[in-house]
Amino acid sequence: MAQISLKLPENVSGDFFVDSSCIDCDLCRQLAPEVFKDVGDYSVVYHQPENEQESFNAFRALVTCPTASIGGPHSPLAARAAVHFPEPIEDEVYFCGYASESSFGAASYFVQHLDGNVLVDSPRFAGPLVKRIEELGGIRFIFLTHRDDIADHDLWAKHFKAERIMHRDDAGRLRNQIELLIDGEDPVPLAKDFTIIPTPGHTKGHLVLLFRNKFLFTGDHIWWSEGYNGLNSSRSFNWYSWEQQLQSVRKLLAYDFEWVLPGHGRRAHASPDEMKKMIEVMLKRY
Repeated sequence: MAQISLKLPENVSGDFFVDSSCIDCDLCRQLAPEVFKDVGDYSVVYHQPENEQESFNAFRALVTCPTASIGGPHSPLAARAAVHFPEPIEDEVYFCGYASESSFGAASYFVQHLDGNVLVDSPRFAGPLVKRIEELGGIRFIFLTHRDDIADHDLWAKHFKAERIMHRDDAGRLRNQIELLIDGEDPVPLAKDFTIIPTPGHTKGHLVLLFRNKFLFTGDHIWWSEGYNGLNSSRSFNWYSWEQQLQSVRKLLAYDFEWVLPGHGRRAHASPDEMKKMIEVMLKRY
């Protein structure tokens, strides 16, 4: 739980606050931008909620926070937020909330599918989330985009008897635990409507997952940047090869998708043509 003794001085007075354990993952600002803002190396509360929806958004952020850095009042809304996730995005695609500190607050996603549900990267293995996913039909596959955002994958796999998917080049010591290892750089069909696309660069074995030519789960490959008002990748946070990263971004021009759903960074939603234009602008930038 957040500690009032560690409350950051930039917080405005009121029931909600952020303490100094914040790791600046940005999720609270995505979920409740009317309450939280960035002040450099962490988030703070700049505006206390003024209505029920704003309060509920703040509690959604509290539940999602990977470091339990957000404090709030006793309220029935807290219990509602705890059982709210996974949260619908569009169609059968959900945001899991319950981010993990071991994945530095990476977002994870859940996809309902007749051939078996898919968990994309790993949230915390939290009781309320486990129960809700059980109600939604469990998990057949756990798709791990890369080595950084695996969190509690082992607990999820054991509980749901799910098959984990990861590129061999990122599996490392997990190779004997991962049920489905991907090799090479060619696209691989997973199940009906799913295509695995190797995108080396951020890490050697980074993967993205395309669902129904509409949703692209991108891990740490690309995301929406408010600063560039378009898609972006990070040269600073690149653990393998920036040159290959750009080649892998170019590879995405061969695919149609309307959503970019990243592990870190903001989501993007646009037409397939607009997505291609944003990728071309990004490539020209670098």
